[in-house]
Amino acid sequence: MTLSLILASAWAVLANVIAMFPSRRQHWPAAWGLIAVGIPILGFVTYENGPLIAIVVAAAGMSVLRWPVIYLTRWVRARVSR
Repeated sequence: MTLSLILASAWAVLANVIAMFPSRRQHWPAAWGLIAVGIPILGFVTYENGPLIAIVVAAAGMSVLRWPVIYLTRWVRARVSR
């Protein structure tokens, strides 16, 4: 297992641990932090393992951070449909 996949796995474990904590702010600050850390890790995965593995890792990350992806999709649709 490459270093990039180890980092991506650690990111996934950290994201799941963060999701278990109760939060009054609906986890948005943690989500932004996970996104900021996850994008460079995804680039590193792409560099070391190729685009196919990176797509799998990106899908796993999007399943963990599904609400930011849903809101981004809604925002893009609203901008495109104007």
